[in-house]
Amino acid sequence: VWFRRCTHYLFIVVVAVNSTLLTINAGDYIFYTDWAWTSFVVFSISQTLMLVVGATYYLTFTGVPGTATYYALIMTVYTWIAKGAWFALGYPYDFIVTPVWLPSAMLLDLAYWATKKNKHSLILFGGVLCGMSLPLFNMVNLITVADPLEIAFKYPRPTLPPYMTPIEPQVGKFYNSPVALGAGAGAVLACTFAALGCKLNTWTYRWMA
Repeated sequence: VWFRRCTHYLFIVVVAVNSTLLTINAGDYIFYTDWAWTSFVVFSISQTLMLVVGATYYLTFTGVPGTATYYALIMTVYTWIAKGAWFALGYPYDFIVTPVWLPSAMLLDLAYWATKKNKHSLILFGGVLCGMSLPLFNMVNLITVADPLEIAFKYPRPTLPPYMTPIEPQVGKFYNSPVALGAGAGAVLACTFAALGCKLNTWTYRWMA
């Protein structure tokens, strides 16, 4: 029993750390100024999927509504620590200080609780709600940035390859609504990753049997 439990917790830590690594660049000012439309969609989807797979895994492991939100809190704290280290190196800290994952994770918990712990409802309803909501909350991060163009040139990235040197950054060209695109893609893909999170739980029990 203790070995199975330790394996579960190890998986949770690994997924949470990798979630943080994937989401840490979601507020990267160079990506925002150079590739505003594309990077917002890509990072929104990556955040959604990493949140869903880890939160669903943790939620179905404990069987207690609320643990998905707790998992999102773990991601948030990890990101704050990583961003704090980034800030210590001289970079701005007004990116990803908003706990954007918490509301989406709460929707996962709500779907699980409201359907009396039905995994299929969690995958379908929770996945759609989480996938649709996170790009909306993620836009809050961009709104908190005072002047992204000024930030980009005030804090140049020393490791930036030559082909990505900022040349007339296309800031603010959101006419095709990256929030809508991210929400649409996220709603579809999040269901798949929610199912993966549930399946990981089953596989872990089989491995430990």
